[in-house]
Amino acid sequence: MAEAVEITSEKYPKILKVALKELQLSLGPKKLYYRGNWDEKIFENCLAVVGSRRLTYYGRKATEQIVTQAAASGITIVSGFMYGGDEAAHSAAVKCGGKTIAVMPCGIDLIHPPSQKKLYREILDTGGLIISEYPGFTQPQTFTYIQRDRIVAGLSKAVLVTEAALESGSLITASYAKKFGRKIFAIPGPITSEVSQGTMKLIKEGAEPIADAKDILDFFKITLKFSKKTALPASALSELRRGKCFTLEEKIIDQLKREPLKADEMARLFAVPVAQLGTALSLMQLKGFINQDNGKYYIN
Repeated sequence: MAEAVEITSEKYPKILKVALKELQLSLGPKKLYYRGNWDEKIFENCLAVVGSRRLTYYGRKATEQIVTQAAASGITIVSGFMYGGDEAAHSAAVKCGGKTIAVMPCGIDLIHPPSQKKLYREILDTGGLIISEYPGFTQPQTFTYIQRDRIVAGLSKAVLVTEAALESGSLITASYAKKFGRKIFAIPGPITSEVSQGTMKLIKEGAEPIADAKDILDFFKITLKFSKKTALPASALSELRRGKCFTLEEKIIDQLKREPLKADEMARLFAVPVAQLGTALSLMQLKGFINQDNGKYYIN
């Protein structure tokens, strides 16, 4: 059963209460409904992570890498539970054993989107929180997403925008972060990508561009406790060094460390027949070295 914390209670997150008071947001949530283990420590070092609902492969991998490092080092990841960037942030925190807070745009008894029921349960099972300012089964509406964004930003000392188009909810969260005086980080993306235009705009306006979690951890004055490198597992590297894999496989691994590629692109790059490359890729997938997504191969 869901419980509630009044704004007059000592349990109400101080960082959010102060932010609302300073901006005189009298309509700020007077009550927070929640599910999970409400522990004051979970609010001590919160990082909001928001990104495009149309998250790219690049955006997902970048989110997973940075969130994993941050969450495993003790930072609580706060996001809005939508598919895409929010889901990637929550999932990465859960997988590394970190804490995450999902701020819902709907009633506390409603799982939205319903396709993320498994993630909802995982957040609770790993000591995280589900929060909403709305009771029961209140349906999400356009304004409730915006209201949710102010809570996401208000709970956090800093906000990381992973990917965002010029007209996106992620930029709304960033605008609240500016009002609250929060630090804003952004991940630079390809200039050809529509969902990198928003992050580019933020960087131009003063957001700090980052490529890993170090700058975030430095801001929080927390030491990195986990380092996820884009590399093969130790067992895979050992197998390559023992010569059990073809030289072509080593070339594939070396190239995929730099960027995901399609099979025909690698065939041209390595000047080998597509059939030969296809055989090598299939064997590497069976061994668990690489995987495929939207026609491109990448390192697991």
